[in-house]
Amino acid sequence: MNSVQLVGRLTAAPELKQTKSGVPVTRFTVAVDKRYQKQGEEKKADFINCIAWRQTAEFVCKYFTKGRRIGLTGSITTGSYEASDGHKVYTTDISVDNVEFVDSVDTAGATGGATQTPVTNAVEDMIDSAGDGEVDDSNSNLPF
Repeated sequence: MNSVQLVGRLTAAPELKQTKSGVPVTRFTVAVDKRYQKQGEEKKADFINCIAWRQTAEFVCKYFTKGRRIGLTGSITTGSYEASDGHKVYTTDISVDNVEFVDSVDTAGATGGATQTPVTNAVEDMIDSAGDGEVDDSNSNLPF
């Protein structure tokens, strides 16, 4: 069985693109906290490449922004291509089937005014110091 479930934060704002045949697609990376850390060390994260197609791609691009928590399900896809220098490059991506809101950030009314859940992961410093739940879009606070 090839099934993946992830919860993490988007490392950049997703950008909607289209294939030559007009199919919507987006690629994005999700920072997923590592489960364990040594005492005294900063939290670490894995950065997982994801790809979404059609309505799922449109939904991700419409409602998710950099730093926003996302829950997704999908499957692992692997591939390869030949780089310009002639070396074979292997890829691993998550082919996204479904996405869900994990927390609420009431910036555009899209979340129904729910309160934000506590943030306890490697990118928590992206939430502004005022504590109003707004995401700081500057790259200066990112740990990656």
